[in-house]
Amino acid sequence: MPRKRFGTPEPKTGLQHAQYFLKKIGLGPNNYYFWKQIGKALICTYAVMGAAWLYNETSPLGWWTLKPMPKEEREMAHLYERREFPWPGDEEAMEEFVKRGGMIGTTIGPKGMAENDMDESDYKKELKNKKFEQEAQKLWFRMRNEVIAELQEKGFEVE
Repeated sequence: MPRKRFGTPEPKTGLQHAQYFLKKIGLGPNNYYFWKQIGKALICTYAVMGAAWLYNETSPLGWWTLKPMPKEEREMAHLYERREFPWPGDEEAMEEFVKRGGMIGTTIGPKGMAENDMDESDYKKELKNKKFEQEAQKLWFRMRNEVIAELQEKGFEVE
């Protein structure tokens, strides 16, 4: 009968070694519940994000922006909506696509007009200039009407 040694532990097997190190880094049997909860949280988070992404693709509202969209941009929104393009070899669908208006809003449309390439800053500058012109026009009419009113008060006939 082999003699028992007191004080020295039995050598660990490979599995016991692995469990010891997994326990040290937080992956032991006592941590299974924690990692199960983390997994559930990740699945729920990605499900919500996926639903939001799907809603964004099919939403009547467009993506939720933090800044309000100007009226002019809202009026031009139809140019940027998602279009279903026909397959290249489908002649019948291509003819119908061109009859419906084709690629209006893209670089080259069915009308043969190439649209100018404007980025967002150019678009904002154009809107700013347009508003400036409108304000200048209003001011001009107001000043003109004041001068006409003054002249009419003094007795002059002004048309």
